[in-house]
Amino acid sequence: MSSLSTAILPSGCVRNYTPPPDTEEPWFQNVICNANDNTLILHCYVQDVLAGENQTVYEVARANITSNSPTSFGLVLVVDDRITAEPDYYSEEIGRVQGVVTSADLEVRALSMNLNFVFTTGGFNGSTISVMGRNQITNEQRELAVVGGTGVFRFARGYAITSTYYFDPEMAEYGVLEYTFYVSTGSSSSSSMGVHAGV
Repeated sequence: MSSLSTAILPSGCVRNYTPPPDTEEPWFQNVICNANDNTLILHCYVQDVLAGENQTVYEVARANITSNSPTSFGLVLVVDDRITAEPDYYSEEIGRVQGVVTSADLEVRALSMNLNFVFTTGGFNGSTISVMGRNQITNEQRELAVVGGTGVFRFARGYAITSTYYFDPEMAEYGVLEYTFYVSTGSSSSSSMGVHAGV
């Protein structure tokens, strides 16, 4: 995680890794670039359960061409996946990702994503990051836009890099997605707000 963070940060940034005082969260880094820009780096995994007893992804709608479309065009899914600190299904849960995913490309397998990452642990409890964008799932890495947030992440902007950590195409019932967020709150005062909130 550290090498990835260092490789893409703008020159002049100083890593100020300070987990919230009431938690020890290795998936969080605080990187201050200058007085007007506070960049937060978060790294986590999403447990995507497509079928079975613990299913967290459900179909809610489809178009009249979905069944015959090679990209499942028009398929609409609602998700309430677990967010974990590590890729293992039974690792610590740090939140949920909730939202709507739509198959929105007639030619390639690409999804339109509208997701809220709801954090439920430590000083981040109750804070959210909102993510939208096009997710072409055949690409090894995909970039989504961070369009907002609440709590610690109020006024958030930035991007998320996601990739498929694990998926069994034969079973097609379970996958693990890896997310790294690069989130700017636009002001160093946001960092102070987080500290005052017990983050």
